Amino acid sequence: MKVIIVGGVAAGTKVAAKLKREAPDADVTIITKSSDISYAGCGLPYYVSGVIADRSKLFVNTPESFSALTGSRVITNTEVTGLDRAEKKVTAKSPDGQIAEYEYDKLVLAVGASPIAPSCPGINLENIFYLGAPSDADALKAVLDSGEVKRAVIVGAGLIGLEAAENISAKGVRTTVIDIAPHILPNLLDSEMADYVEGILADEGVMPFTGVGLTGFTGEGKLEKVETTKRAIKADIAVLALGFRPNTAFLADSGLEMIKGTLVVDGNMRTNDPDIYACGDCAIVTNRITGARRWSAMGSTANICGRLAAKSIAGKDILPYPGVLGTAVARLPGINIGRTGLGEKEARDAGFDVETVIAVSDDKAHYYPGSNPFIMKLICDKASHKLLGIQVLGKGAVDKITDIAVTAISLGACLEDLQYCDYAYAPPFSTAIHPFETAVNIMLNKLCGDYVTMTPAEFNDGKAEGWRIIDTSQIPALNGETYVDLTQVNGDVPGLGKDEKLLLVCNKGRRAYMLQNRLKHFGYTNTKVLEGGTTFNRSLLED
Repeated sequence: MKVIIVGGVAAGTKVAAKLKREAPDADVTIITKSSDISYAGCGLPYYVSGVIADRSKLFVNTPESFSALTGSRVITNTEVTGLDRAEKKVTAKSPDGQIAEYEYDKLVLAVGASPIAPSCPGINLENIFYLGAPSDADALKAVLDSGEVKRAVIVGAGLIGLEAAENISAKGVRTTVIDIAPHILPNLLDSEMADYVEGILADEGVMPFTGVGLTGFTGEGKLEKVETTKRAIKADIAVLALGFRPNTAFLADSGLEMIKGTLVVDGNMRTNDPDIYACGDCAIVTNRITGARRWSAMGSTANICGRLAAKSIAGKDILPYPGVLGTAVARLPGINIGRTGLGEKEARDAGFDVETVIAVSDDKAHYYPGSNPFIMKLICDKASHKLLGIQVLGKGAVDKITDIAVTAISLGACLEDLQYCDYAYAPPFSTAIHPFETAVNIMLNKLCGDYVTMTPAEFNDGKAEGWRIIDTSQIPALNGETYVDLTQVNGDVPGLGKDEKLLLVCNKGRRAYMLQNRLKHFGYTNTKVLEGGTTFNRSLLED
């Protein structure tokens, strides 16, 4: 069996390596446009800042070492420019311009995606960069290491843009991020969660400006200003992180089914041609919860799908790929973020009857050095109590919360299934009641009516108008608001009406919930707890 793999980064090399293990007699050839294969694209921002000091660590294998290790043939610096499905061959062009044809029994398209380059004035000025390949990182790092860069503008507030911002800022460069979307990470975080992160970024000196579009660049040969729909921003460098476009233009007339340039595949990674497979950033898979088409340009997805494609080509009996959850995790200036599953709007649009809750819990024992809060937003289905999604913010290991939720959602767990799990506990790692379990318990309390709340989104939308804010913190924290000491409430509270609208606010929500429970017992009929307390609703403290 002759297998041609077009593309040699994550998905392509994974297909080749796994296929040669499953079918050692297969004749496997990788053809790649680049001189490099199997490099860690996700590590590029950290190489730019010097966190990864040794450039060679970004490369898992060289073409030579990969060939020796797997038995695959690797052809570099060669671009596949055409596909003849009837004759089952691809056409490729080498650096010297020569054209060659390669026949296949099975073809794997793992051509990836390239950074989107905007068509705007000044785009060819010096010191405008991308972060799509090692050569991009080399060029950006060289300029940063010169010590001449004082101001940077990142265009695009997705994961790559914000990771670039973190690493450039770490070099002592004044960094600004712009994005046309209303909030940063628009496809990953709900608006109130993104708003919180934006505040943390600003505190850390990385200024996010959302709702701001790029219109061009100006300068005399070299970048001097980034022009936007609001105003010009002075900049010594700009990094464009406007997203990626699949490298599938050469397949436009191939008859392969595509959605917005991404190749449509089934659960075995087959395209609509049974002898052609696709995986990685050039393919579109499905959402595991809704079954809708979902693009997942992640190295993790590329490796999983590459492995599955190899087993399928080798004729193994496999379970079809169930789809992605949109899982992501990132370290940003001053905060880490994690998410998986459906966001609130996405869940509602999919037809679920949604309930959400924002819970704040310590990430480890409160007395242990380095303890910090986790802010978690859970999204679930009211009827079934199935967990649909989670978003988590904090300085600690947000990935462990995210990964627990990935497992739970993948297995179709409802909240009751997660309530009494034997999660790992020791003071350096967690709290006695695990923070994820705490969030689950809070959600269950809300679903059964024991915990009546106002969400931060509702609070921001003005739903607190007409409600009297009651400060229930351990010590008074809100200037000008009525303070009630939970420990002193053993009956009617002087000055509080039994039917008065009382919005209870503390640091994290726990004391406010305890006061709500006590007030209910003493006949107070109209209380709500502000979810997340002042930890999340920081504007209350600023006021």
